[in-house]
Amino acid sequence: MTSVVIVIALLLDQLLGEVKKWHPLVGFGRMAQYVERRFNRQPGSKKHMVGVLGVTILVPPLVLSSLALSIWLGPLFDMALLYFAVGARSLVEHARAVIDALEMADLELARQRVGMIVSRDTTAMQRTDIVRATIESVLENGADAIFAPLFWFIVAGAPGVVLYRLVNTLDAMWGYRTERFSQFGWCAARLDDLLNWLPARITALGYAMMGNARASLTSWRTQSGLLDSPNAGVVMTAGAGALGVMLGGPCSYWGTSVDKAYFGVGQSPSSGDIYRAIDLLHKNMILWIVVVLVGGWILA
Repeated sequence: MTSVVIVIALLLDQLLGEVKKWHPLVGFGRMAQYVERRFNRQPGSKKHMVGVLGVTILVPPLVLSSLALSIWLGPLFDMALLYFAVGARSLVEHARAVIDALEMADLELARQRVGMIVSRDTTAMQRTDIVRATIESVLENGADAIFAPLFWFIVAGAPGVVLYRLVNTLDAMWGYRTERFSQFGWCAARLDDLLNWLPARITALGYAMMGNARASLTSWRTQSGLLDSPNAGVVMTAGAGALGVMLGGPCSYWGTSVDKAYFGVGQSPSSGDIYRAIDLLHKNMILWIVVVLVGGWILA
């Protein structure tokens, strides 16, 4: 039944796309904003404990509620939940919107559109910077928005995917290395790293299998440590190697220049390589579906 739920949820995502109104994660984000405004006032080291308290207030009650509803409503609830948790079509639509702007030679529009899927400053990006950032987003968010939710649903059902998605959302909101969030968001960021550790490496392995395997594995092995994130580094270096392109490089995070390392192989990417990144993402999704269906058939 797990394999059937996964296939139907992915089909729903491809057919319907992301819910535009009343998305559960939007409501959760508002709750997280309220908790952060109320709690993130303590000075010094107390912020660590307050951040732990914030995660504890927000996450466990909803995880337990999802368990109860899954037991009560069964597979239909699980399908709906997993559909809300994955975002494959939305990610691809955002990437294609960037391609459309680049093909119209509208650099300002391309900057605006890539700014919707990356956290860095896009106002001064040139064409190659935009292409690199888009490909990086497809590779990294493929792990966060597709493969990690699928992994945790396979491992722990509805509670697993809810736990992952809520923690991942808190990390996106609180996991900044700024004066305001570096201590308060520490718990959410470390928990997100823990929950992403194995899914990120399975995702990277999928990228390698669906692309240039030798270059992908070499880039993963030799370059993943150059990136700050222990999980995004694995996913993006493996993806860059699989595509045979060079990603990374200096960028700006809202006034602060960051001399990020280059990673991958080959030349700087062109806009057509965004299509190749999307294709790699889809191939990895097909690989996951095949593995899930075969695994379900063997277990049955």
